[in-house]
Amino acid sequence: MPSRAARLLHLLDALRRRRTAAPGPALAQDLGVSLRTLYRDIATLREQGADIAGDPGMGYLLKPGFMLPPLMFGADELEALLLGARWVSLQPDPELAFAAQSALARVAGTLPTDARLALETSGLMVPRPPQSAPPEAWLPALRRAIRAERKVALDYRDAEGQATRRIVWPFAMAFFEQARLIAAWCELRQGFRHFRADRVVALAETGESMPQRRHVLIRRWREQMPFKPP
Repeated sequence: MPSRAARLLHLLDALRRRRTAAPGPALAQDLGVSLRTLYRDIATLREQGADIAGDPGMGYLLKPGFMLPPLMFGADELEALLLGARWVSLQPDPELAFAAQSALARVAGTLPTDARLALETSGLMVPRPPQSAPPEAWLPALRRAIRAERKVALDYRDAEGQATRRIVWPFAMAFFEQARLIAAWCELRQGFRHFRADRVVALAETGESMPQRRHVLIRRWREQMPFKPP
């Protein structure tokens, strides 16, 4: 039988998947609990800050905005977060690396003692990559542009050494072991292009919004451009 914490987590997941109010009996059946237990668990989640609308006979709907308490993460989930944060902390982007370490420390600080100790003494390691070139100073600007859906000015040198200046609409960045790639729509070429980070000479924010939203560009890119590791 799952623990109470696991049961509450499963209930939250079930509510998050719903776009309309879920009847209590149907939720209880899906979760394998009694209706009385379901009502008690919903009351507990509400006490912890979950904005769950509804009443018995009306159904229940979780409104957006509730942050899951880290103490409710399972052991596998915590280990996945640990590995991910450790990997990010080794990437050549100092701001992102610091954010990963800060986020992991915040999660650890809210865990029960046993779970925090297990996280801090985990035997799961991420090897440090070989010594490479210094981190590019423009990486934070690129992340901001992707997040805010802004154009950037890109000074780029291709494999033959030819230099060009382009205005691009960046919407993704991929981190491979051999290289990091920027995926963007290029105004110069009027098409989707992939730019290797190690060939970017300079990158600057323009302050101009992209004509298309990021999710639209990603959908079009997936339809038109098979993405292969370098």
